[in-house]
Amino acid sequence: MDTSIEPNAILNRLPKHLKQFIKPQNYTDYSAIDQAVWRYVMRKNVSFLKTVAHKSYLDGLKLTGISIDSIPNMYGMNRILKDIGWAAVAVDGFIPPNAFMEFQAYNVLVIASNIRQLEHIEYTPAPDIIHEGAGHAPIIANPEYAEYLRRFGEIGCKAISSAKDYELYEAVRHLSIIKEASNANEDAIASAEKKVKHLQQNMGTPSEMSLIRNLHWWTVEYGLIGSIENPKIYGAGLLSSIGESAWCITDKVKKLPYTINATYQDFDITKPQPQLFVTPNFAHLSLILEEFANTMSVRKGGLLGVKKLIESEALGSIELSTGLQISGVFSDVKDSDGQVIYIQTKGKTALAYREKELVGHGTKNHTNGFGSPIGKLKGINIAIEDMSPRDLSAYNIYEEKVTTLEFEGGVTVSGEIITGKRNLQGKIILISFNNCTVTHLDSILFKPEFGIYHMAVGKTVVSAFSGPADLNSFDLITHKPSSKTIHIKKSKRRLELENLYQQIRDYREGKNKTISRTKVLEELMENHPTDWLLAIEIFELASIENETKLCNSIVKHLETVKQNRPNVGQLIDDGLEIVRTTKQLA
Repeated sequence: MDTSIEPNAILNRLPKHLKQFIKPQNYTDYSAIDQAVWRYVMRKNVSFLKTVAHKSYLDGLKLTGISIDSIPNMYGMNRILKDIGWAAVAVDGFIPPNAFMEFQAYNVLVIASNIRQLEHIEYTPAPDIIHEGAGHAPIIANPEYAEYLRRFGEIGCKAISSAKDYELYEAVRHLSIIKEASNANEDAIASAEKKVKHLQQNMGTPSEMSLIRNLHWWTVEYGLIGSIENPKIYGAGLLSSIGESAWCITDKVKKLPYTINATYQDFDITKPQPQLFVTPNFAHLSLILEEFANTMSVRKGGLLGVKKLIESEALGSIELSTGLQISGVFSDVKDSDGQVIYIQTKGKTALAYREKELVGHGTKNHTNGFGSPIGKLKGINIAIEDMSPRDLSAYNIYEEKVTTLEFEGGVTVSGEIITGKRNLQGKIILISFNNCTVTHLDSILFKPEFGIYHMAVGKTVVSAFSGPADLNSFDLITHKPSSKTIHIKKSKRRLELENLYQQIRDYREGKNKTISRTKVLEELMENHPTDWLLAIEIFELASIENETKLCNSIVKHLETVKQNRPNVGQLIDDGLEIVRTTKQLA
């Protein structure tokens, strides 16, 4: 089967730095056991979710090309998704939150292409194709929800993270990988869980990214919709979990109205959620999102926004009132009466206007950081950006003039003006000096021997956000995950079991009707007596063909399995019930 991604206009718009996370789906790697796991979960979910999921779910399964009987492949999904304005890509497990959000902003669904083990069929902390494909994809067929998802990504990718956020991301990614590994060591899992718990309890003041991630969790992943008394499921984590989808609608899970307060409700990915939030409709989700966005630095800017960027220790940007954007790793900010009076970056920095890098002001021109005063001149009511040519001349802010500019807050710039740059409205946004000295009180911030000094013009910082203003200004293809999904070499016994599953799958699909299901069952009982799912698959075929004797043998065998493995008893009962119900409806 072709595992390539069908090109379409949506995927073609993706920037290069997002494409580094995309991996081939490798559809042929899915075993017949994997296909059976998908089929069981989908049959059970669709049967149950008919009454408890939002109506968009079942409609979306058809619109997005999600099959109940087979794991979806990206080629087929993209062919269908493009008709509703979306696309899908395969990735390896969790990817950094900002990247995940940015994919959404481009109308691209990120799908972890691995599938959970049979042992974790009810729930896995690791993102997998059941969660992503069967959970997320169907709901985006609803236009209102799809726009919410896109807008969430657009806002979310601008959220500023803390230095600890990335450490927690790596710890959660590592935990999800080893918990889903078939050779997982219990001590290693316990150690990883302890690390995640420790980090979660010592994050300090929550960052914008951690707060908006909470909103994502309580809506996109674990959201309910409708009334408190009779909510429906729309969150992908619930839609894809055959355990939690039933648990969540019981009185044991507290239901709360969805408000901005959900921002401060943390979650634990390793446990069922003790409370869930109910939105009255999808439009309400967007209202809360905009309410939260109004608290973010991307809209508020100011001293707090710059401080958040400094604390993040990561690439970020500020925008001044003139529209000039400064991108880099921010290292210092000076303030007076709560107002920013000077900013400083370290290392490579770029200047831009309206997300487009200014000519001559890329990272090659600013390799050792960038610093500039912010604000108005002392004793002058009119800001530099608002000055007419006559005003500029009157205050000696003119080419070839040697001038001293004293800013409110104590920053002074002295030197010979070389030239300036203006924005589309004619406002001056950048002034370049020769033989320049910049001081703040008794501190020297820039000396003539450092070269040409470029002073940003802007009376306030109107925005601060994660990432560069112009994506082309920096080399962003640098992501190297600390751990990758574990694929161990399959044992001979495992391959034998997969072969038995494949025989039954081939029989059901009509590829080989000569296979003896009785013989397969006998071999299963003798060599793999604890396996239960293949027996369910055989029972379904025997039931369809009214083979009473074979059905009775399977039920007897499954009773033995239930006695030896009580933890799978409910799964077995549910599987048998699905077969019987389906036959009655046929």
